[in-house]
Amino acid sequence: MKAHEIMITQVYTVRESDTVRAVIKNFIDHRISGLPVVNEKNEIIAYVSDGDIMRYIGKHENLVADFFYYVAVIKGDDEEFEDRVQKILDLNILSIAQKKVIKVSEDEEIENIAAILAKRHIKKLPVEHNGVLIGIISRGDVIRNCFKSIL
Repeated sequence: MKAHEIMITQVYTVRESDTVRAVIKNFIDHRISGLPVVNEKNEIIAYVSDGDIMRYIGKHENLVADFFYYVAVIKGDDEEFEDRVQKILDLNILSIAQKKVIKVSEDEEIENIAAILAKRHIKKLPVEHNGVLIGIISRGDVIRNCFKSIL
């Protein structure tokens, strides 16, 4: 079985000019946790996940503590904190996204896809044809397609 047989073709993406705000909005609206970042030719140039955003926030320890204090105690009365959050939301996504994207071609075998997902500890793999994004495969897609004929 090949990538093009199991991939999802409706792929949510963000553009290289988008902000962290656009990514988080996509995460919320579509109940997803990662997105390919594409250019105007729909070529994959980066990938951003909720983990990338968490790593960025984690590097700014005061932001995490401030956030919980803001939500639990002051609920909107701290303009300095709001300014810091706005700065993060307005960052260009390429400042946080992973630029070395692990991706597969449409003809990649499902066994190789499973091995890549497991070895690299990633949840999704973009699928491309001639350098252009055409789909995405998740760990769940691999599991469902491997076992659906025997269950």
